[in-house]
Amino acid sequence: MRKFVVESPYELSGDQGPAVQKLAEGFLRGDRFQTLKGVTGSGKTFTMAKIIEAVQRPTLVISHNKTLSAQLFREFKTFFPNNAVEYFVSYYDYYQPEAYVPARDLYIEKDASINKEIDQMKMAATYSLMERRDVIVIATVSCIYGLGMPELYKSMRVHIEKGQTLDPRALALELAQVQYKRNDMVLERGTFRIKGDVLEIYPPYMEFDEAYRIELDWEEVVRIRRFNVVSGKVTEELDETTIYPAKNFVVPQSELESATERIQKEMEARVEELRAQKKMLEAERLKTRVTYDIEMMKEMGYCSGIENYSAPIANRAPGVPPATLLHYFPDDFLCLIDEAHVTVPQIGAMYEGDRSRKQNLVDFGFRLPSALDNRPLKADEFWKKINQAIFVTATPRPEEVKQSTQVVEQIIRPTGLLDPIVEVRPSEGQMEDIYKEVRERIEKGERSLILTLTKKMAEDLTDYLLGLNLKVKYIHSEIDTFERVEILKSLRTGEIDVLIGINLLREGIDLPEVSFIALLDADKIGFLRSTTSLIQIIGRAARNAEGKVVMYADRMSDAMKEAIDETRRRRSIQEAWNAEHGITPKTIKKAVADILEHQEQDAKETAAIQLEALKKSANLFVAKERKKLIEALKKEMSDCAERLDYEQAAAIRDQIYDIEKTYGRS
Repeated sequence: MRKFVVESPYELSGDQGPAVQKLAEGFLRGDRFQTLKGVTGSGKTFTMAKIIEAVQRPTLVISHNKTLSAQLFREFKTFFPNNAVEYFVSYYDYYQPEAYVPARDLYIEKDASINKEIDQMKMAATYSLMERRDVIVIATVSCIYGLGMPELYKSMRVHIEKGQTLDPRALALELAQVQYKRNDMVLERGTFRIKGDVLEIYPPYMEFDEAYRIELDWEEVVRIRRFNVVSGKVTEELDETTIYPAKNFVVPQSELESATERIQKEMEARVEELRAQKKMLEAERLKTRVTYDIEMMKEMGYCSGIENYSAPIANRAPGVPPATLLHYFPDDFLCLIDEAHVTVPQIGAMYEGDRSRKQNLVDFGFRLPSALDNRPLKADEFWKKINQAIFVTATPRPEEVKQSTQVVEQIIRPTGLLDPIVEVRPSEGQMEDIYKEVRERIEKGERSLILTLTKKMAEDLTDYLLGLNLKVKYIHSEIDTFERVEILKSLRTGEIDVLIGINLLREGIDLPEVSFIALLDADKIGFLRSTTSLIQIIGRAARNAEGKVVMYADRMSDAMKEAIDETRRRRSIQEAWNAEHGITPKTIKKAVADILEHQEQDAKETAAIQLEALKKSANLFVAKERKKLIEALKKEMSDCAERLDYEQAAAIRDQIYDIEKTYGRS
């Protein structure tokens, strides 16, 4: 297989190196569970990439939401440009699951808007896992939901090679059976067309806009080419190719006949059962629906909602778990669970929520009982499929720590930034104190966060601070996704100086401009003020060299004490490291995507920051290291030019010139 190789101008720094070594050694000796306990901003993603490079195994990275998964996907794509990095999340932009509300006799049909780009990426993930081992899949918990069986998916692929005798009509029928549609006018993903002796097939899983062109001469394959669908340019001449199904849920015609017989028998038995219970309406409803679906499967090989029949199609006994993305991985794969303190409980909760919704559909004749087995995996079924896992989090739960053979800490940040100072102040007079702190931050051009316990308090506090002529907004669960993004951007750009929130500011939000966090009602007991939540909140101020967190409370709760003690322990280790290595912490400077225009001066400042980071990993007086640094900068300059970011490219060019002028050419 092609080896995993991390491409990055940066080297391991701080305690990243020991962390990678310990965890890789633990994996290779067979440790089933390990934990990487890394503070916010310590470069856990880079550490994960280096672990993958060290162990050389197919890898599944699970995160708990789409936003963080997308962020990880972009970063891993950058780290592994020559390997298959895939993205597997729910492909619905909008999703209303099928449901029935008995109290109102209300049936809600499944309604969904599918994101075609994400659908293509999901198909690309299963395709890559079939074809190669150097695969990294970034996924959400959607990876534990039912998917087509990998054995069927692989067995129904169509292999074509030069010199082969091929009947175009037979191939067209074969492609139709694996869910390709014929369209002789427009070639789209999941379609094929025939023009004389030329067949063109556009698989839905191709990363770039590429399709296959098969040229025949009296039913003999004389040429196979891969070409760009948009430009028509031929990208590669091939001796053979393999076409995988256009959908994950596919069934061979031979097996479909026996599958429909099993569905028919289950339907008849269930209809009799409903009639015996005097549920005539439900019995007739079920019979009508299932009979129609069976006819569709016989005629088309597919029907709407075919996943609900996955158990009888696969001939699975009741209760047997469905095939999922995990079943596409080889047995020796590595699983990295990011933000494990949130992701692991989420994995365990998926089954019950799905079951309660579907039970009503079964009880009232909308679905067969076997539909209950089209479900996410239960927690124990998930862990049975996991070969070896590394939990990655700043705040591991006791359950993960207990399971792990070792807990490896990563406390040092490559930037030298320290965990923030944490103070406890009385709640009496807190508003006056907060106003004073916020004013100090505004004068320095910095931002502030205030965390409350309720939505009402967040809204009332916003009104109060607006009355004091502060630029402030609130954010909570009733604010839609797009507006939340805009509010966070406005905080970073300085349109507002203060953001008030509840629980939405913990995992994965990078706000380097924030230097002050006020935590109201810090001593209250509950999830929002647990040790884990407090440590995560404190971490939000660790991106700024002036970071400070003030907890307003009337007493010191156990959670507060644990969080403060842990923060002070980490800070003392970080201070000792900085003193030993002569590092002065500097606030992270990060461009705000999609807001600020990339003016030349901004580009030069960003380039200077990146250059300083690179200088730390290279001795510029050593020709070999200087050459490596310049090559990395030239690659970055080329990437900027390809993105049409010419100001940034020019700034990096100037930095290369400065290095060569000061230290000499390599």
